[in-house]
Amino acid sequence: MTEKTYTIEGMTCNHCVMAVKMELKNLALENFEVEIGSAKVKFDDNKVSEEEIINAINEAGYEVIS
Repeated sequence: MTEKTYTIEGMTCNHCVMAVKMELKNLALENFEVEIGSAKVKFDDNKVSEEEIINAINEAGYEVIS
């Protein structure tokens, strides 16, 4: 199990948080927490890749910066 925190650029409000949550909900994640500017994600590398997580955040309209 991998746990990682991503710093996300462009998030300014709760609407931003909900947009990222909606995209991450579509992935096979064990757990995740999203707040303005970051997402803490727990996932099984065999079920979902980091690239998929970053792409989901991008799909919500934001950019992962670290």
